[in-house]
Amino acid sequence: MNAADLKRFPLLAELSDEDREALFELLETQSVRKGRSVFRQTAEADGLVFLVSGKVALSRENEAELGQIGPGEILGTASLLTMGQREATAKAAEPSEIALLSRNAYRRLVEDHPRTACRLTEAIAQDLSSLLREALPRLGAGQ
Repeated sequence: MNAADLKRFPLLAELSDEDREALFELLETQSVRKGRSVFRQTAEADGLVFLVSGKVALSRENEAELGQIGPGEILGTASLLTMGQREATAKAAEPSEIALLSRNAYRRLVEDHPRTACRLTEAIAQDLSSLLREALPRLGAGQ
């Protein structure tokens, strides 16, 4: 994977090549074998996970599988900006490659590349806002 590959993540699509390069330098890539955890429910959320290749299954304790995500998708958007626990368990449904932007790496981005950090934060806010807009009708229907 290289910085240009980050264009395929919708969250990063509007960043400049220079911004993606600065971000790429801070990512930790990992190979995850099938059946291995990417993270577990209730673990401290420590960063944003980019799924580079493979598939990851999401589940919650005592519930059926929530679904799967594939390459180009992300997990843990809010975990860069807020403290808290993971809401689900993520396990590799097949051999996968992930890239992690840890909270500490994000802080380095803020210090070393503030413009890039601001653009990433704006993209995260937009992503979270979209998720909230999608959920509002379902919340209203449950009343």
